Amino acid sequence: QVQLVESGGGSAQAGGSLRLSCTASGGTLDKYAMDWFRQAPGKEREFVAAIRWSAGNTAYANSVKGRFTISRDNAENTVYLQMNTLKPEDTAVYYCATGRWSALPEDMDYWGKGTLVTVSS
Repeated sequence: QVQLVESGGGSAQAGGSLRLSCTASGGTLDKYAMDWFRQAPGKEREFVAAIRWSAGNTAYANSVKGRFTISRDNAENTVYLQMNTLKPEDTAVYYCATGRWSALPEDMDYWGKGTLVTVSS
């Protein structure tokens, strides 16, 4: 079984930056991709970014493209989400998940418990 733990959430001003981390334990992730999703109150969970664990291919939602960067440290089993030029609409609980190379929540096998990001205007 794989366990995922997010960290790095908090508060930021519009235009500021935060970096989220997700550390995996309990199994190898070599065959998996890692995704970030987010969910704001009253809204559906939406895809943010994804990275192939081994090859490093990346994909982004249009809403964050050019502002957010996903990366990974394979040796530490850790995936990062660098969030720059934050906007109030980025406010949400951010979740990391691992599964197939996909932007669909239903294709994910394991989820973290989430970390809250609040962006003030």
